[in-house]
Amino acid sequence: MLIERHKSCLLVVDVQEKLAPAMADPAAVIRNAGILMQAAARLAVPLIVSEQYPQGLGTTVPELRALVPDSTRLAKLSFSCAADTGLQQRVTATQRSLLVIAGLEAHVCVLQSALGFRQAGYQTVVVADAVSSRAPASRDAALLRLRENGVEVATTEMVLFEWLGQAGTPEFKELSKLIK
Repeated sequence: MLIERHKSCLLVVDVQEKLAPAMADPAAVIRNAGILMQAAARLAVPLIVSEQYPQGLGTTVPELRALVPDSTRLAKLSFSCAADTGLQQRVTATQRSLLVIAGLEAHVCVLQSALGFRQAGYQTVVVADAVSSRAPASRDAALLRLRENGVEVATTEMVLFEWLGQAGTPEFKELSKLIK
């Protein structure tokens, strides 16, 4: 499956102030989620950001929060974004059939969200270098389980270049700088 921008919606799951520091390599998740968010904004790919119990875990980390309006961030209590009515409605409203998912934790909220939306009929792609867990083994197990359940696994650069589709455009010139 090609990750086409006109079919895509970007879902960034729970990259929050009190959760991120406990993850393995949180800087990579923040950097790569940021690249995806900037590309989504430039390419008119809808963006949705979830926050798991923000009263306890804080809001989205400042680096990513600066890239989105507050109205794009939705609080949730369910681990799965697919199980949250507000998030379900927001995804449905995009009228996109493909969810590109990044965030935390790979083996809990990302996994349950990807599987839940896949079960609901969406094509789902999890961005391997934009997800993490406290333990690398948990992340690895999540990516394996996702693949075994029909969820595509990609990298930030795969998503970026599939969204772009070709070189030589103003978008390519602008966005290719994000990965250099």
